[in-house]
Amino acid sequence: MARLIQLHEQRGRLVTQAREALDAITNNTDDARTAELEGRHDTIMGELDKLDAQIKREARQAQLETEEDERRSRQRPTGPDAETRARDGNEDDRPTNEEAERAQTEYRDAFFAMLAEGGDVSTLSAEQRTLLRRGYVENRTQTVGTPAAGGYTVPRTLANRIIEVMKDWGPMYDPGITDEMTTSGGNPYDLPTNDDTGNSAGDLAEAADLTDDGSGDLIFGQATISAYVSATPWLKISFELLQDSQFNVEQFIARKLGERLGRRANAKLTVGTGVSQPQGIVVGSAQGKIAAAVAAIAADELIELQHSVNQAYRRSPSCRWMFADTTLAAIRKLKDGQGNYLWQMGDVRANAPDVILGKRYEVNDDVPVMATGNRSVLFGDFSRYTVRKVGSPLIGTVRERFWPKVGMAGLARYDGRLLDANAVKHLKQA
Repeated sequence: MARLIQLHEQRGRLVTQAREALDAITNNTDDARTAELEGRHDTIMGELDKLDAQIKREARQAQLETEEDERRSRQRPTGPDAETRARDGNEDDRPTNEEAERAQTEYRDAFFAMLAEGGDVSTLSAEQRTLLRRGYVENRTQTVGTPAAGGYTVPRTLANRIIEVMKDWGPMYDPGITDEMTTSGGNPYDLPTNDDTGNSAGDLAEAADLTDDGSGDLIFGQATISAYVSATPWLKISFELLQDSQFNVEQFIARKLGERLGRRANAKLTVGTGVSQPQGIVVGSAQGKIAAAVAAIAADELIELQHSVNQAYRRSPSCRWMFADTTLAAIRKLKDGQGNYLWQMGDVRANAPDVILGKRYEVNDDVPVMATGNRSVLFGDFSRYTVRKVGSPLIGTVRERFWPKVGMAGLARYDGRLLDANAVKHLKQA
């Protein structure tokens, strides 16, 4: 935490320096000095972006260390002298948390022992082969191929690591930003919709009867969410790397496959057409404001876009901005009529994020950049965008096809749709 505070203090100093550079530009500043100050500002912004990435890594590492400490504190010592107590028929037959964690660890060790042998299970112990055949009951994802060909259930810890990496690559896959719906199957899923904003109550005269003409009935619509598949190309790993005890196979596979799945999922959930693929948030959003310029945004235009979204949505904790990083760089330079920057730095000590016009933002480089006709800025309640995930991502392993290498590939099934177009609106460039 001390390291994070230090980094945020450094970040604050950079922000101050950037503002000083822009404030030094006045109507009387000559072109050469203006270019120098703008160059200094852009350089500081580049340093700030690198520092933001470092802060994100430090925060992630601190979280992982905390989770690992908690996990270790929950574990009981096990060994040759450990005692296993039988349960009678009246007790719950479900495994305890400690037993579930132990079973998961044993299966994970057997799985990576199989990888270290190039997918050849004949060299494993009888106990390890039994574990692989049985699989891990809490994650029934079955990989490509038969057990004899090297296909086994992926350990749950690996699947979870992939999901975490996908969050880093794209905010649209993050359940903390959008609404997440996880299903075990991929059949089309119908969701009811309703727009009752045009209805209200009325006056009732003394002794009068209530209106009974059907005008008070609720009218429901229906939105269907499907499940589309994204797949990575084969990732071939040499047997030298698999057999190298100093090389962390789990991190390598999780990072590479997670990045590939993450890039694809975020792009489709952002700009997907909705025809044989997810409907991206950009496509599903309603128009809130048209910018006057082709590749620029004015401060007043952002204010008008913000207020084009009804305040019922603006009160949501999931209400925020979303745009590409190049758009953020332009917005950081905007000021209101009193000379105050629209962008304000957050406070790490109060767990407060950076904000624009009082609302936090997400950087998503799959949102179109500022150019003719592009929808470059989104604003609204992103919890109204539903991301459907079918189970966990799948990982397939094959041995014979790429021998002596081992091939691995990833699959993910998901869909996305903005169920209420009024909840998120966009700014469109001229």
